[in-house]
Amino acid sequence: MLVTEKGQVTIPKHIRLAAGVTPGSEVTFSLEGSRIVITPVGTSVKNDRRAELRTAAARVRESFSAEFQQLGAEEIMRFIRGDEPSQGPKRRGNR
Repeated sequence: MLVTEKGQVTIPKHIRLAAGVTPGSEVTFSLEGSRIVITPVGTSVKNDRRAELRTAAARVRESFSAEFQQLGAEEIMRFIRGDEPSQGPKRRGNR
């Protein structure tokens, strides 16, 4: 396994599962001789930020009007940025 220039590595999935390390988990690092040891901190896990964002996005989507819900991602991003559409709105499924 390679260490990136920023000192990052990916913990293999089977090890994360066995140790109970999930997104948002806190871990500590220690040295035992020349070995680096990663230890989960306690049993509590911080909320997964992505799960919070998914929940917030679902609430926002539910608030959209039926007309707005028909817009594709590009049209929504243009709307958010305040860009003027160059060729008129494209509807989902008509691409």
